[in-house]
Amino acid sequence: MDGASPVARKEADVAVTVSAQAAAHVQETDIPYSIACSVPSSPSGLHLGACASIVRMATEVSLDTHHHGATAEAPQLLSQTGHPTLTISTEEPWRDRRFDHLKTFSSGSRVERQVSTLHPPAEIEVADSKISEEEEETGDGDGDSENEVPSVDRYLSALQGPELETLRATEVSTLPDCETWPFLLRFPVSAFGMCLGVSSQAMLWKSLQSEPSMAFLHVSPAVNQALWWVSVALTAFVSSVYLLKAVFYFEVVRREFCNPIRVNFFFAPWVACLFLVNGLPRPVAAIHDSHVVWYVLMTPILLLDLKIYGQWMSGGGRRLSKVANPTSHLAIVGNFVGALLGALVGLHEAPLFFFAVGLAHYVVLFVTLYQWLDTNDVRLPKELHPVFFLFVAVPSVASMAWARLCGEFGFGAKIPYFISLFLFVSLVVRINLFFRGVRFSLAWWAYTFPMTSVAIATTMYASSVNSLVSRALAIGLAGIASVTVTGVLVTTMYHAFVRKDLFPNDVSIAIMQRLNKPKHAVAQLARCIL
Repeated sequence: MDGASPVARKEADVAVTVSAQAAAHVQETDIPYSIACSVPSSPSGLHLGACASIVRMATEVSLDTHHHGATAEAPQLLSQTGHPTLTISTEEPWRDRRFDHLKTFSSGSRVERQVSTLHPPAEIEVADSKISEEEEETGDGDGDSENEVPSVDRYLSALQGPELETLRATEVSTLPDCETWPFLLRFPVSAFGMCLGVSSQAMLWKSLQSEPSMAFLHVSPAVNQALWWVSVALTAFVSSVYLLKAVFYFEVVRREFCNPIRVNFFFAPWVACLFLVNGLPRPVAAIHDSHVVWYVLMTPILLLDLKIYGQWMSGGGRRLSKVANPTSHLAIVGNFVGALLGALVGLHEAPLFFFAVGLAHYVVLFVTLYQWLDTNDVRLPKELHPVFFLFVAVPSVASMAWARLCGEFGFGAKIPYFISLFLFVSLVVRINLFFRGVRFSLAWWAYTFPMTSVAIATTMYASSVNSLVSRALAIGLAGIASVTVTGVLVTTMYHAFVRKDLFPNDVSIAIMQRLNKPKHAVAQLARCIL
């Protein structure tokens, strides 16, 4: 080694020696077997990632030699001249890697790339940089655009519909759209709309049982208890599934949060929990540490308010005039539901704070949506029309919250209640647009929560204005809301378990950061055909 040339001294010889048999038979054979790999001192076109591991072949060779009594010299597996000629593939051809960039822990995921940047191997970094330069020159380096979250402009230009769930004809999905994706990828955050619809029903039947104006109905407490437990089970199931999605496909959850429409549904689980507490079979004030429960549930809503409202005001790509949509009401209604629950548990200042925040942003959102519908020439597909019923939810819940804060259903509560009642009637009279020939989807749950909210507000109004008309209106709206929720729930179960088409491929998570090049569209079509 002392007389070797400098180039030879820079080469590293790795020897893996495997005994032929146990220690008792070593002296009989006394033949060492090894695999020698000569690694060059500088990268010269060899990608070191291809040689990730060495398969333990020497053990099989030694055992076979022992059985045949061979004493020949060890086989020469590698030539010591030139570059290594042994290539060992460690890929698993049976594993589907098309969704790896969306998984939390996998090669190519965001977490994996962040960890790799903390400890970059010096030699591999040089080789990878060369490959990246070649990909940029040839235009094939679009892997990053699959991993990076698209901007708001890309969401708005690549998708269409009020919930941005339909891919435009000029776009190509980054995931195979000719087959069904894994279930967690197809489970959207908008599924929490089911929890809103069912949990609000538990609150409605509690109101029918407890309000003085509805005492003549003699509603059994068992109805409220049954609905409450069903709501708890549904909320727990949906939350568990989405939690698994966050664990295994965090990149998808991140894309949904950056989606200007889906981000509003991140309020839904906390609003559903507020409804569950409001609809508890026993009085809310009797809950042990009810103040603590309220603060725990309102903390994430406050954090989301700071995040979303800040984006609305700060301008840029997520300013309100650009991302305003009927689903934006979900980002407002949580403040009023929290104010309603806070008043029931005996708080005053904190619920009033959330009521003020929600009122200020609702006024701005309401005006912005009217301008948005008028200036953007929106043509909505029929199956997504139900989201317009969210216009009814906010003023109806606001009227209940103000009535609980003030202790009576006075003028301050009646004004938003009459606004919600007018909006509800103006939508229902257009039955040809909302209820005829509409294909079922999760968007149908947008009917349930607003209808139930205006029904609950009407029962409180009937207790304040005790008349035959008010009581008849309360019974009628409660019946419509209950029938609607029951019908939508049964239809949901039918599509989920019988037709199995409730959760189609979610194309909103499969758009690229930049517009696809024509050759990629051709490649995508070729993969589907083959």
